[in-house]
Amino acid sequence: MVGFKGLAWLPEPAHRRFTSNEKKGCSNLGILAFETARIVSRLVSLYRSINDEEISRLRNGVFRSRGVQFLNSDDEEFLLSLTCAEKVEELDRVAAAVACLGKRCDDFGLNRFAVIYTDLKLGIVNLGKSELYGSRAAEKRVRKMEKLASTTSSLHSAADALADLEVSDRKLKQLSPRQLEVMKIDMDDFSKKLENQRKEVLNLKETSLWSQTFDKIVDLMARTVCVVYLRICSVFGPQPMNLRQKIVPHSGPLLTKSKPVMVRFHSQRSIDFPDEDKTGHGPDGVIHLAGPETVGGSGLTTLYANIIILAGKYLGSTSPISQDEREELYRMLPENLRSVLRSKLAKKMKTAENDELLAEGWREAMGEMLDWLGPMARDSVMWLMERNVLEKMRFDGCGKTSSVLLCQTLHFSDREKTEAAIAEVLVGLSCIFRFENRRAGA
Repeated sequence: MVGFKGLAWLPEPAHRRFTSNEKKGCSNLGILAFETARIVSRLVSLYRSINDEEISRLRNGVFRSRGVQFLNSDDEEFLLSLTCAEKVEELDRVAAAVACLGKRCDDFGLNRFAVIYTDLKLGIVNLGKSELYGSRAAEKRVRKMEKLASTTSSLHSAADALADLEVSDRKLKQLSPRQLEVMKIDMDDFSKKLENQRKEVLNLKETSLWSQTFDKIVDLMARTVCVVYLRICSVFGPQPMNLRQKIVPHSGPLLTKSKPVMVRFHSQRSIDFPDEDKTGHGPDGVIHLAGPETVGGSGLTTLYANIIILAGKYLGSTSPISQDEREELYRMLPENLRSVLRSKLAKKMKTAENDELLAEGWREAMGEMLDWLGPMARDSVMWLMERNVLEKMRFDGCGKTSSVLLCQTLHFSDREKTEAAIAEVLVGLSCIFRFENRRAGA
């Protein structure tokens, strides 16, 4: 067993040995500070997302919600496994980025972080008690990373503002004194503003990731990656073992907080770090494990989520549902759902005697159904938004935990149950539309 503090792995900064040439060669992040801040933000968010409060929210809130239990699963072990797999997948992407940065480090241990992370997952690395999640050392590192990421975000904004001012400066220098007078521009004031902005950028460069060495920031990130991995193991226990049939191929013992931590996860091959330029969801990713009987496996998650959200919008509107709105919603439906809807409508309308009472009954029933169906639809859209290209380029949300997990969305929902629920909602909307049109005609 190799100790985490062993010099061959990730030695404490004070114990590192560099030659004089290596010390001189330690380079700063520079322009890579912005990309690094994005990775730091993802890592800190992941760290915060597995604290006791968040885990309690999952167990007592998300897993027990009516929509998740009815459409996805009421098996807590499966939901824990799904959550664990998603967390590990996200951590793997962060670790891949840290490993890439580590190749720019002078320290030998940091330079081979990819190997260290692989060995951690194989159970070879042992972390001391001080490296446990929530320990003083771990919390101190996370707070430091938060501060650096926040300052780097300020640097990014200040640099953008400086670029705009410099463009304006070049344009103003091309104008004649007469033109400046007509435009009421005081060049002295503008020059002072430009100079102050340059000073602000320089100051932020000194206090942000821009001036940090690769060795220093990779050390912070690498240690935090290991702590997060072991925290995931201790929280979710042996659940990943069952997930190759369900989700992913890992197994491991439930860890305790009272002793030095040893984790052994069995894998058939060394970790294959994903390409950060790609989506991060390879063919073996969690998102691709939804079967054809699920909404996500059928490629209908976004469509069904939008249908549910639009139906909720029409139900909550104070204006009557128009014919155009009804047709817009109908055009969104796949053919099999249209067929189900036509069949249900034919039966309901034959027995409809009192449109007003029927409409009010449907409005109430739809409201109750959308109370649990609506959040799953909105969470489905939010899950995609949080992982799109624009969100991946952000680094100003450091410390904010991701609000949505796959288990909260329609992705793993039973397709038949989901379509039946959507059909019921649309039948109710049709009944309300019919009553409102008749009342308007009268």
